[in-house]
Amino acid sequence: MQLRIHRFVPITRVEGPGERACIWVQGCPIQCPDCAVPWTWPEDGGESVEVSALTQRILTGPKVEGITLAGGEPFAQARALAELGRSLQDAGLSVVTFTGYLLEHILGSACEEWHSLVAVSDLLIDGPYRQDMADLSRPWVGSTNQRYHFLTDRYRQLESCLTDFRNRIEVRLQTDGSILVNGMANMQDMLSLFDSIGRRCHF
Repeated sequence: MQLRIHRFVPITRVEGPGERACIWVQGCPIQCPDCAVPWTWPEDGGESVEVSALTQRILTGPKVEGITLAGGEPFAQARALAELGRSLQDAGLSVVTFTGYLLEHILGSACEEWHSLVAVSDLLIDGPYRQDMADLSRPWVGSTNQRYHFLTDRYRQLESCLTDFRNRIEVRLQTDGSILVNGMANMQDMLSLFDSIGRRCHF
C-alpha cells in the first residue's frame, strides 16, 4: 500500500510525548488560513512510499516510543496510515494523530477508513489551526480551539499536566546547506533564532 508523505523524521522530541518518529503526510483538503505548512497541501507533492517499507524503517531506526502522524491532513490518507499504525502498535509503539477535522465529525462519518485510523490512535489532537486563537501555552498545538483526545490509557496520565510541557523546536542543518525546522514557535521567535544563527555563522 502506498502513502504519500512530505517529510519523515526518524526521531524527534518535539512532536508529541517522548522520543518519536514523525511523518508529515502530503495533501490537505482543509487548507486552514495562515497554515504554517501550505506546501503540504497539494496532493501531488512529496514522495510516495510503501507502508511496509516505512514500517520497517521506523522499527529498525532509532529507538522511539511511538509515531506521530501530522500533515497535511492524515485523514486524507486514513487507510494507509491505519495500516501503518496497526503494525507499529503491534510492535509496542504508540500513535499520536493530528487532524484539522473535529473528532465528532470523524466519528459521525460513514467512512470506515477514518474510523480505522481513530482506532489505532492513542492520542488524537483535533481542530484546525486558527490565527485568531493563536496560543502556544500548551504543547504541540498552535491555537486554543485544538483539543487533546486520550483514546487509550497510553498517555492518559498527561491529561492533568499538559501545561507542564513547553513547546520547543528542533533545527536540523542538512548536508546541502538547507535548514529544516519542526516544532511549535511564534514567528518572532523564529526570526530571532535565524538572525542569531546568521550572526554566528561565517562563510
